[in-house]
Amino acid sequence: MKRTYSKEFKIKACELVIKDNIAVAVVAEKFGIHHVMLHRWVSEYRELGEDAFVGKGHQNPADAELRRLRKENERLKMENEILKKAAAYFAKDPENG
Repeated sequence: MKRTYSKEFKIKACELVIKDNIAVAVVAEKFGIHHVMLHRWVSEYRELGEDAFVGKGHQNPADAELRRLRKENERLKMENEILKKAAAYFAKDPENG
């Protein structure tokens, strides 16, 4: 059975490694987790800080913003194409403009 760990649990383990300078192997053994998993958590925590460990099915704020911007960019490209076609149509047939 796969265990899940809370954000608070992960942060506590990471802070023991980062702030208290306790070896990953020691913290991993104390918490009963694999040292490779703890290394991964520490890397994520160093990179994202409090935005790390958002949970399954959630996005960190940077990823959510990137997704929103990509969607907006796609919409603007479509609008731009429509305007180009309209401009070409009216330039070709000045009686309609």
